[in-house]
Amino acid sequence: MQLFYNKTIQQGDVDFTFDKQESKHIVRVLRKTEGDILTITNGLGSLFICEVILASDKKCRVQIKEVQQHTNERKYRLHIAIAPTKLNDRLEWFLEKATEIGVDEISPIICDHSERKVIKHERMEKIIHAAAKQSLKYHFPVLNPAIKLSEFLATKKTGNLLIAHCEETDKKSLKSVLKESENYTILIGPEGDFSTKEIALALLHKYIPVSLGTSRLRTETAGIVAVHSIAFANE
Repeated sequence: MQLFYNKTIQQGDVDFTFDKQESKHIVRVLRKTEGDILTITNGLGSLFICEVILASDKKCRVQIKEVQQHTNERKYRLHIAIAPTKLNDRLEWFLEKATEIGVDEISPIICDHSERKVIKHERMEKIIHAAAKQSLKYHFPVLNPAIKLSEFLATKKTGNLLIAHCEETDKKSLKSVLKESENYTILIGPEGDFSTKEIALALLHKYIPVSLGTSRLRTETAGIVAVHSIAFANE
């Protein structure tokens, strides 16, 4: 099944028209014609089964035949707050793989040691949406605007709060604190790790320090380890 995405489609609609770019892709590249069936999601759990009624490469229109509502299959909710990597492609790789494995919310956090403090939000969202479509997900992760770590910590979070850092201090292994069917917010720092001041501030906000193993990991690798560990704990 090929899945299309559009955030504006909603229950109650009887038909839907793709924009020019998507219409061209559907008609010229995929060679869809009148009568063909397309599946569209709004990324909020709804799946729309549609029939092509106008196969124009400038305005492809479909009639909605059926709407299915899908609940989130995962038994937990995961929010990853991760520092943008120096190289964009590493962050993009993390976003793609984390989406495929399963994550609900991603917040880029700007830290004391961050080498990149600006992200291309629209491009990063496209990476997430493409990965969600490829892996046939009907609930798309939310990508929040970049925020300073201190501001992120000041916002109220529910569930288990964890910070993964490399300082030689008392930490628990991530495996030892994971429980099935619970919600998590995990902080992943930049290439230079969180500063001592940032770690202290996180602890003040009740974040539990955890270790992701004995190896020193790249930021994007640490993020994937965290995402996969929680997914594995809930299998």
